[in-house]
Amino acid sequence: MWLYIGKRLLATVPILLGLSVIVFAMMAAIPGDPATAILGSYATPENVERLNRQLGLDRSLVEQYLTWLGNLLQGDMGRSYALNRPVADEVFERFGATLVLAGASLLLCSLFGLLAGVIAAVGQFGWRDRIVTFLVLIGISTPSFWLGLLLIMLFAVELQWLPASGMFAIYGGGGPLDLLAHLALPAITLAVVATAVIARLTRTAMLEVLRQDYVRTARAKGVSERRVIYRHAFKSALVAVIPVIGIQTGFVLGGAVYIETVFQWPGIGRMLVNAISTRDLLLVQGGVLVVAASYVFFNLLADVAQTLVDPRLR
Repeated sequence: MWLYIGKRLLATVPILLGLSVIVFAMMAAIPGDPATAILGSYATPENVERLNRQLGLDRSLVEQYLTWLGNLLQGDMGRSYALNRPVADEVFERFGATLVLAGASLLLCSLFGLLAGVIAAVGQFGWRDRIVTFLVLIGISTPSFWLGLLLIMLFAVELQWLPASGMFAIYGGGGPLDLLAHLALPAITLAVVATAVIARLTRTAMLEVLRQDYVRTARAKGVSERRVIYRHAFKSALVAVIPVIGIQTGFVLGGAVYIETVFQWPGIGRMLVNAISTRDLLLVQGGVLVVAASYVFFNLLADVAQTLVDPRLR
């Protein structure tokens, strides 16, 4: 097990390295330069040239990238151009809020996706299966940002049940209940598509398992239907669904970029949007690498969980 985990971690090194090259190249291709964005109305040719020299942006792209990579290997992500603070401090400060949002969304989509998939499979071709299939189709087809705006209009503007933005109330907030109230709408919005995907694949896996001989044998022995479904069929189907849940982690982390912007959630997604608009290259690279590394880590956890559920994979 530990050897497998070590190999997976080593395999992520070239992935993260290639990702850093792609992000660096994409940021370099964006028109404009960070010095002009930072200086604003003071962006005279002399000031821009001076700031570029101070930031090291007057050197070639290869030199800039190698300098950044060398500093990263020493644990230094650099300093944000626009915020004038260490990139690591800004990234990990924002990443905590993103983990709260992503964790809540993963919990919702896993619970409701698995439950809906089992209900649909058990009642195949019945009214429950038709309702779940219809809801899955709607969930997969609905753009998350559009759904977020609808939820804000309904629950925050019309009904005024939940807050529309932020992580805590500006005045008098900060408690767990305040966090849950602000978390509800963005977490539900982010979880809808992932819930639909997990439900559809859980239904398929359950139907395949329910046709197996050992399930028919258990029923022939007089085992209760509930035990057959949840003790035998669901446990076997879960082996095929766990990797899908791990993959949905990437969707949740990637979807946080625009969901955090819609709900003004102070996470890493909103930070990346602001950093890209100001061409803050070091901040973008640091944020993307942390998100990519966390995605790899969550997929590794999913693989380990899969081996624990199914001893045959060991």
